[in-house]
Amino acid sequence: MAELPHIVIIGGGFAGIATLKALKDAPVRVTLIDRHIYNMFQPLMYQVATGGLNAGDVTYFLRSLRSTQPNANFQHGLLKTIDAEAQVIELADGEKISYDALVLANGVNTNYFGTPGAKEYAKSMYSRSQALRIRDELFTQLEKAAVREDTSEVRVVIVGGGATGVEMAGALAELRDQALVTAYPEIDRKSITITLVHRSGELLKPFAPRLRRYSEGALRKRGVELRLNTGVAEVRKTGVVTASGEEIPAELVIWATGVTAHGEVDGWGLEQGAGGRILVGSDLRVKGHDRIFAVGDIALTPKPLDQLAQPALQGGAHVAEQIARVLTGKPTRAFKYHDRGTMATIGRHAAVAQLRGGITLTGVLAWYTWIVIHIYSLLGNSNRVTTMAHFISRYAWFAYRKAVPIVGDVRPVRKNGDRAEEIPATTDARG
Repeated sequence: MAELPHIVIIGGGFAGIATLKALKDAPVRVTLIDRHIYNMFQPLMYQVATGGLNAGDVTYFLRSLRSTQPNANFQHGLLKTIDAEAQVIELADGEKISYDALVLANGVNTNYFGTPGAKEYAKSMYSRSQALRIRDELFTQLEKAAVREDTSEVRVVIVGGGATGVEMAGALAELRDQALVTAYPEIDRKSITITLVHRSGELLKPFAPRLRRYSEGALRKRGVELRLNTGVAEVRKTGVVTASGEEIPAELVIWATGVTAHGEVDGWGLEQGAGGRILVGSDLRVKGHDRIFAVGDIALTPKPLDQLAQPALQGGAHVAEQIARVLTGKPTRAFKYHDRGTMATIGRHAAVAQLRGGITLTGVLAWYTWIVIHIYSLLGNSNRVTTMAHFISRYAWFAYRKAVPIVGDVRPVRKNGDRAEEIPATTDARG
């Protein structure tokens, strides 16, 4: 009996999982390879960073995919090189794996645009560990302010006015004005400042003008200082320096703008475009390669798509279909993206949604729509239930002004943390 064709998928994000699931009933073997052993639901990452959700609420164990898909396997690893002629990949640990079709869905990473100090002093939010570092640093600064150890101020600067920056600013403002009131009565609310710095004159550029205006007004209403038409020339330990030379002081700088391909992509021998993304044809096959596909944020299509969940999900399903066609000798078809809209939330009862057909929503209706869609989109019923429970405990009318955030890990006061002090060994006097 001939061995089934082997499909290798690199990356366990929206695109990679969508491709894998679409191959469930295909006569193939599928191996999903990722640098992490989990999928982190990116759209709710900021909730983890601001203490609204536990990391586990939006994390899905990738090996769990095997329980509902017998032809799937997972392997923890990092793709190092591709031998397209031999149809073999090599992982960072030296293991070589052959494939009949290769799908690159490994996503992207933070782009600092060469800004001096940004990588060293700003915190980005493209992984679970990064989100947790933001939360830990935020609570460390709050504790310092509470006892006046170093400063009485907690100043946060967010760089970037896209969906991530807007949602982070709104969540931080809500944390300050609601959840921290009873937890930190020692801290004057006015000393916790949130500044959003954005190079453009408008927030949320992909959204309709009225949604941009609503978002700006909602953030200002929540006490977020907006510095529009302001570029960042440098990030320092003490804050950011604007293009005009002004320094905006900050204890915490969050970088929420720009993406680029992971560094290892440069060694794959594939044609790359803007931001290091891999160039693909209309059928999502990598240029010059019949058996290699790229999908999701890492793929640069002839007509560039927004780097959102929907293009990744639809692209993954399309790639699975094209793999089946290639394996049976049929010609591939062009990918047709159906725009189902996009949304962003600013806080309780405040969100914007741009739906299919030009329909736009703001306020309470958009906010409830956002909650339903995001909870439904989570992987695993357990994650859906726990996330819903946390949203109820944080946003329901009976808990809204008393909600306690999920605390970050503050560095211990003792020199050795929770460990006992080590007692130096004494020398025997008789020795």
